[in-house]
This record gives sequence, structure tokens and C-alpha cells, in this order.
Amino acid sequence: MRRLFLRDAASGDLVDDVYVVTNKQFAAASTGKFYIKAFVSDSSAQMVARMWNTTREIFNWLPESGFVKVRGRVENYQNNLQFIIESVGPAKPGTFDPGDLIPHTRQNIPEMFAQLLKTLSGIRNRHLSAIIQAYLDDAAMMENLRKAPAAMSFHHAYVGGLLEHTLSALQVADAVVPFYPGINRDLVIAGIFLHDIAKTWELSYECSFGYTDAGQLVGHIVKSAMWVEHKARAAAEKLGEPIPQPLIDVLQHIILAHHGSAEFGSPRLPSTPEAIMVHMIENMDAKLMMSLSATRGEKAGGEGNWTEYQKAFSGKLYRPDVAQADAEDEGRMAAAVSAPAVAAVAAAPVVERSIPATAPSPVAAPAIALAPVPAPVSAPAMPVSSPKPASAPQPARSAPPAPKNPSELSNPLFELSQGKKK
Repeated sequence: MRRLFLRDAASGDLVDDVYVVTNKQFAAASTGKFYIKAFVSDSSAQMVARMWNTTREIFNWLPESGFVKVRGRVENYQNNLQFIIESVGPAKPGTFDPGDLIPHTRQNIPEMFAQLLKTLSGIRNRHLSAIIQAYLDDAAMMENLRKAPAAMSFHHAYVGGLLEHTLSALQVADAVVPFYPGINRDLVIAGIFLHDIAKTWELSYECSFGYTDAGQLVGHIVKSAMWVEHKARAAAEKLGEPIPQPLIDVLQHIILAHHGSAEFGSPRLPSTPEAIMVHMIENMDAKLMMSLSATRGEKAGGEGNWTEYQKAFSGKLYRPDVAQADAEDEGRMAAAVSAPAVAAVAAAPVVERSIPATAPSPVAAPAIALAPVPAPVSAPAMPVSSPKPASAPQPARSAPPAPKNPSELSNPLFELSQGKKK
């Protein structure tokens, strides 16, 4: 067990343990003496570090990114903690647990990957399915997908984070697509799977997270789009027929547009319904993870109701969850909330809603006994043998309101799709 995680460090703490050292720089102070600037980190946090009155020999000995035995102290400098390094040495194998130093997803990686494969197996277009299979056949790429973070620090910044982010977005897409019958599910699912795939190449993540040289020069958006053409050629060879160029173009467009605007690095704005959906879903997943991490995650830290300024949200975030369920009332409240909805569904007439062939089969819901729909009551027949005298015309009666679709009852997603405000 580690003696001190950085998230728990406080000014005045003395430290003698193994940490990850990254981003080393050699600099000269105003006095002419040299010092080293770097970051030290573990699985819980990262901290700015300084080593004063040092030498170039020590600087050269330090790895660009690696495990180092560090002795020093934690100080408060301008209301921020910094690590003052007094000495460094090699991290001897067996004296530390790498799992304490590198953040890791809490999800089961093999299970997540199996769910990913199951979702991708639902793609029905044979050309698109062949392209996706060409990626899945790339064993090295899939191994990196299991390990890579989704980002260096913003969201899902841990081993397995890219897989977790991709799978979460796929699951959201499968839940939302049926509400929009015109959307092509195959393109959305393929686009989400591929939108960040080149982060396996853009980032380094062996013992710390950083950008590769090629990653900084080209970036994952462009590289992901380039890979589509390579995999399309492999798919064409396996199918024995060419992949339609419009399909390649649209798939590349989804990737190039998934950041939403040039301001955030997208060479193209989303110009298809599927590109818009991919952008909004993956952006929602990333932003929600960032906000939860800043306000309610283990690394949230800080005191008070408000976070520090969050660049991604152009402001501070409010921390408290003000509507937590009372443990003893959870079962009763769940039953009370669900009962009216069940009763409403049972009483409503069944109205069919068509779903296109490209949409996935809806997830089976628990069976609910629906009340039989009564047959329409017909008006009594008028006798034909003795017609009544003509009378004054009666005012026209307004038609009864159309019955609601059961899926529209108490359904917030339907309300949002109709432009209603929650």
C-alpha cells in the first residue's frame, strides 16, 4: 500500500516514494543556479515539481517519462501545492505497485470489449460491416484500444478510458436512434466506433499519458479519417467487390466533423444527420464525465459548493447533489413513481410506430399486461321503413383528441424530440 497518494497530500507532508515523473525541463534561476521543472503523478493526481540547485547530470539521468523514487516535501506556493524534490533514485521492481501510479478504468475491460463486439455485429450494410471487420482484424490496434486513455487529462484519462468512452457512446446511440426513424443506425454506430480510434496512435500510455511526436504533428482526427481508406481497401479485397466511394466519404466526414467546429479542431462542420448525432453523443459523454469528475468524483477535491474555473465549461460548476434518495424510501418511491406510468400504459390504446430496417431491435422491456382495447361502439341503426321528417341541421361536433402513443407517455426523450422544454 502506498504511503501517500497525491490527492491526499497537504502542505508540509514529507514524501519518500515512487512516482511517475514527466515533462522534465532544465532551467536557470535569476541567481544563475540551475533547477529542474517537471510533473510528478500517481493514479490519483498530478503535481508540479521543482528540484533546486541541481545539475545537468541529474537532469540527463531522469527519464522523459518513467517511474522514479522521489524524496521531498509538499509546499504551498501561491495557493497551489507543489512538490519540492530533494533527491531522486531508481524505482526498484517489486518495491511499488504500477497500479498505484497509473489511473485505470474501474470497468472490466474484457467485458466492455465483448459488449463492443456485440454492438458492432448489428451493422447490416455488408460494405460497412466489412470495413469495421477490417479494423477488428487488426490485432495490434484492438489491443491498443483496450489500453489507451480517451485523453491526457480532460475525460476518461485512464487506462481503458478510450474503450469505456466508445462503448458508453455506442450504448447511448442504441437507446436514442429508435426515436429518429430517418437516422441510419449503421453509420452512427460505425462513426462512434471510429471517431477516436487513432488515439491509440496519437497518445503514449505505457507509464504515463502524453502525445507522440506524430500525434502532435497530425492528430487523431485526421489520422482516423486516413485509416478509413486503408481499411476500405482491405475490406474490398475480402469482399471481392469495391466499397462504394460515397460510403467512404460519409464515414470520413463523420470522423472529421465529430468535434463539431473548427474552434475545437474539426476540419469540417457536421453536415449529415448521422454526423450531427455522433458529435452530440460523444461530446455529451465526454462533457458529463468531465463535470462529474470535477464535482462528485474522487478527484474532485476542494472545499465549498463551487469548483475552480473550468475551461471546458467557461465557468465554475456547482458541486452538491441536492436530491439524493433516502435509502429507506428508495423501494417505496420507485414503486410510487412507476405505478402511474404502468397504469397509463395499460389504459392507453395501442398505436403502432414504424421503425426503419436499419434501426436496432428495441431492448425488451418487462412484460406489462395491457388492458384489451374495447371495440368501437357503433351508433344504433336507424329504421328504414319509417324515415323521420327532416329537421334543422345540428351543429358539427368536434372530433375527439387523437389517443397518445404509449411510448409518448411520460417520456422525456420524446418531449425533447418534439421541442418541449424539460
